[in-house]
Amino acid sequence: MLLGSKKDPVFITKVCMILVIGALVVTFMPRIGAQSQAKTGTTDYASINNPDGIIPGSENIPDIEFGKTVANIVKTTGIHAFITDVIEKVTPSGDTIQIPGWQELLMVLVGFLVIWLGAAKGFEPLLLIPIGFGVVFVNIPGAGMGSPGVWNEATHLFEHQGFLDIIYNAGVGNEFFPLIIFIGIGAMTDFGPLIANPKMAILGAAAQFGVFGAMFLVSLSNYIPGVTFNLQEACAVSIIGGADGPTTIYIAAKLAPHLLATVAVAAYSYMALVPLIQPPIMRALTTKEERLIRMKQLRPVGKVEKIAFPIVVFVLSILLIPPAAPLIGGLMFGNFLRAIGVVERLSNTAQNELMNIVSMFLSLGVGSQMTPEKFLNPSSLIIVVMGLVAFSIATASGIFVAKFMNLFLKEKINPLIGSAGVSAVPMAARVSNRVGLEEDPGNFVLMHAMGPNVAGVIGTAIAAGVMIAIYG
Repeated sequence: MLLGSKKDPVFITKVCMILVIGALVVTFMPRIGAQSQAKTGTTDYASINNPDGIIPGSENIPDIEFGKTVANIVKTTGIHAFITDVIEKVTPSGDTIQIPGWQELLMVLVGFLVIWLGAAKGFEPLLLIPIGFGVVFVNIPGAGMGSPGVWNEATHLFEHQGFLDIIYNAGVGNEFFPLIIFIGIGAMTDFGPLIANPKMAILGAAAQFGVFGAMFLVSLSNYIPGVTFNLQEACAVSIIGGADGPTTIYIAAKLAPHLLATVAVAAYSYMALVPLIQPPIMRALTTKEERLIRMKQLRPVGKVEKIAFPIVVFVLSILLIPPAAPLIGGLMFGNFLRAIGVVERLSNTAQNELMNIVSMFLSLGVGSQMTPEKFLNPSSLIIVVMGLVAFSIATASGIFVAKFMNLFLKEKINPLIGSAGVSAVPMAARVSNRVGLEEDPGNFVLMHAMGPNVAGVIGTAIAAGVMIAIYG
């Protein structure tokens, strides 16, 4: 009633201050009085709040001291931790290193940068935003959100395990989430353009030159002082050239788990930057006449062909490249749900709810691996650079192979669609179409570009299977 009777902000502020001061007096004065009694030799800690003395069981609780209380509160703040904390962590090689708090602060800032790229710039927001939050979460000092916990032999459970570590172990580190993502991608993908023009599979395969070329360059980087990559790590880095996030995570989790966060963020970043990276390469490697080439409309593809395609591809992967069968199998299973037409509920779930939920958890799990000891080192910079090199080589390879094919084809291929051989579906195909429309507003090559684009998804999965078969 007192506050309701007068709306003056100054009056309300004074009343609140009086209440706060009164609460502090009631809290601290009994203890101060009790301490003075202790100094005079009495043992009765009675007060107006506790007339019978100390509450049983609280004899060892220290007295409240205002100065110490404030000091302890300051020590629990993130500001104090970022300035003074030094945390010991074990590197993937088994060495123990000390991580100063400022490095955690730097990683938090990196996380917010990733969030900004997704939220403000629109670079793969469905992926970069949760990745960025995962980075921030895991680097909050004292929060323990990425803590692996302690194994309790009695209960056979981890105690004090952070929820990010639970997410990572549940589906990222064991390749579960990437395979579910592939099911969703398959359900969203129309293989019709590839079926209508099978030659486009060659362009999808051509993009894998970027993967294996980068693998060679990563191996050569061992000559740089302070940089060491074994062949398994080289595979995890070079697969970025395929511009396929789930495949990159799948390979890294199998061959080089300690590089997972860096290669995954690099892969998704370059996928988001396709509209910026590819056009200059496409214009530099093609002539105006080549960009003006018009291709005939694709033939209609029947339902039987669309149903048979995923089964045939899956069987071939089982017979020829078994290590790639999990990835290709998930992709083709999702596509079969789409093509068969009798399980629309499953197809819609794979495309929407399941895809969204798993993508969010996958991205949080990836972000949780971006800690200072894994990210702030010379090797991480090499990974980012080599990822860009791999992606650029893949783009150029598709264009060059398309130009080479035109030497023998009666019906010419617009070389712009060769750049769509990377796995960034459907963004790479849209970029090919956009560059073509710049030269000729009536030249739509989108559907033609979708052929090598979806072939690139299969090609990258096959490349991953080859790497696992050899180095896994």
